Amino acid sequence: MVRGSSNVDDLEGQVLTLKVYVDGEMKSIDSTRVVHGRFDFGGSMDSTMLANVFLGNLSLMPIVLEEGEVKLNISETQQTATGTPLNDSLSGFIQKKTQLDARMAELPHLEAQMIMDGTDHNEIIYELGKQSRELSAENDELISRFIRANYNNVLGPGIFMILTSSLPYPILTPQLEEIITNAPPYFLGHPYVKEYIKRAKEYEEKSKGY
Repeated sequence: MVRGSSNVDDLEGQVLTLKVYVDGEMKSIDSTRVVHGRFDFGGSMDSTMLANVFLGNLSLMPIVLEEGEVKLNISETQQTATGTPLNDSLSGFIQKKTQLDARMAELPHLEAQMIMDGTDHNEIIYELGKQSRELSAENDELISRFIRANYNNVLGPGIFMILTSSLPYPILTPQLEEIITNAPPYFLGHPYVKEYIKRAKEYEEKSKGY
């Protein structure tokens, strides 16, 4: 059971849909309407799975469907799903990721402040470049470490799916190569992971003219 709440005015009266990845596509398994800031998702589960809450075609947040009652909250500033072990772990990861994203988003403001302070142009480029590289490396390590820690449950493949969905085409970046190296059968055998690796290798061979 998923019990949800929201203080976002624009969601009042809207229909939210719970979707899971099945046979290469996102399929709806339940839907609910937000009434007085409350909504519930129900239905039975055969196994633990990672799902996404959608508003129309917009994915609002990931959530783990597992044994127990999940408390889902959607606010203007954050979305959380807690109350069960995997959801608590996922929420902690998302919180750290959000903090890193916020620090990255602050860099343009820092640049403007340095310009106003009369900082040398070359120094600005050096300092902002250094901070950007450090934050990017920290972000990559956070994601890779979380996936490795969750190789044997739905969170590992699920975050891998979210990570690769932002890429323009299937490719095994150094980060992805590091993730799949020494990964256990559960992870490598996940339908999405398995298909992504296959397509990425096919794309690599094609690009080399094989």
